[in-house]
Amino acid sequence: MVVGDIMGRIKTKQIKRVTKLLFEKYGDKFTKNFEENKKLVGNYADIPSKKLRNVIAGYVTKLTKLKQE
Repeated sequence: MVVGDIMGRIKTKQIKRVTKLLFEKYGDKFTKNFEENKKLVGNYADIPSKKLRNVIAGYVTKLTKLKQE
């Protein structure tokens, strides 16, 4: 078994900070659907790269799922 199989990806402080701000402002707008969240993150924040936007949208999706459970 490889350690990477058990653990998830590590998020940087920048990702966590931006996601927290977006989640506090627009938390009620996000859903469990990654594709919808990807569009919302693009609308609400000026993210310079597609990869960064997708990581933030993934983290928002994860937080939304945890909040709704």
